[in-house]
Amino acid sequence: MNNDCLPNWSDLAVLDDEAIPLLETALLIARDEYPDLDPGQCRRALDDHAAAIRARLSGDADATTRLVALNRYLFDEVGFAGNHDHYEDPGNSYMNVVLDRRLGIPLSLAVVQIEVARRLDLHLDGISFPGHFLVRMPLAGGIVVVDPFNKGRPVGASELRERARPFLNDQEPDDAQLLEILSPASPRAILVRMLRNLKGLYAKSEDWPRLARCCDRLLKLHPGDGNELRDRGLAYLRLGHLSGARQDLGAYLSRFGDAPDAAAVREALIDAGHVGRSH
Repeated sequence: MNNDCLPNWSDLAVLDDEAIPLLETALLIARDEYPDLDPGQCRRALDDHAAAIRARLSGDADATTRLVALNRYLFDEVGFAGNHDHYEDPGNSYMNVVLDRRLGIPLSLAVVQIEVARRLDLHLDGISFPGHFLVRMPLAGGIVVVDPFNKGRPVGASELRERARPFLNDQEPDDAQLLEILSPASPRAILVRMLRNLKGLYAKSEDWPRLARCCDRLLKLHPGDGNELRDRGLAYLRLGHLSGARQDLGAYLSRFGDAPDAAAVREALIDAGHVGRSH
């Protein structure tokens, strides 16, 4: 850890998926954009929210009661909400901004929900549901699924099936498929999705420096990811960082020379000053 108690990017690849600290790594992502970010202030904000909820709970409150109290406080009282009007604002994915504005996208609101719940000894998991990140709470008889983008509203099985249909060739998932879709997302998976959300926004706005940064951070979480290696190389090419482009694109072709996009990447490599086509 650094002296500000955030992890080092170089340490994350070797950690087990579940051992990666979710909040601290999310703040590490935010610090790329906000170098003066104060991790302690962000943690204190979450601590304060948890303390306010705890003061309203009896000592023997069960998990469902704590979840209801958490959602009522976060979404109804202090006003955390989905940023429907400016969904594509990158600030919705930077946790310091989310905590300050109390606006976010499903994933960042889920991180707030998960982190406050943890401080209440309530275990919540993220769900990398297609299209819209969700949160689940295990119960003795199954799970409760809630939607942090819509004030923590519970989502029933029939609605979950309907939401999944567009991503399954318009086929409704059976019980086994639905359970697989609802499996818990590891901290690594959540952070990868956070970075890919940002990467998509920066690709749309052709912000090549930030796109390259997102690819670099994704490679810290998943070293050797071919898509990120290729995309960082293409971003470097746009930026005129030719040596970096040659290195990344050449490495991509040496590993994925039979990929469908290999010919296009070879052309990009030539643009970066590579005269051979041996890859």
